[in-house]
Amino acid sequence: VQLQASGGGLVQAGGSLRLSCATSGRTFSSYAMGWFRQAPGKEREFVAAISRGGGSRNYADSVKGRFTISRENAKNTVYLQMNSLKPEDTADYYCAAGLRYSAPATEGDMDYWGKGTLVTVSS
Repeated sequence: VQLQASGGGLVQAGGSLRLSCATSGRTFSSYAMGWFRQAPGKEREFVAAISRGGGSRNYADSVKGRFTISRENAKNTVYLQMNSLKPEDTADYYCAAGLRYSAPATEGDMDYWGKGTLVTVSS
């Protein structure tokens, strides 16, 4: 499974961005999907996860109520809608795929990773 994240960029605080993660292969619906992020000088952290069918989702407390994860299995794509962005949301955002859905997801749950897309939120 290959993953390609896109949609990052520079946005002012309070603004919105939508990240997309396109995957290759015909087994997308077999995988739970997650978003993680890594801010400069910090460890990578969990952001959001969604189950294979999309019926279950969970979020880090820091983004709950502001971010929404969704997926379109017909398009082999997972999304992260980010609203009310804050400067502390600035990070490289990574999408990942794993066979097991967990709440919260951990890096150990993920089997495949894409390259990051940079989100910068200015104050």
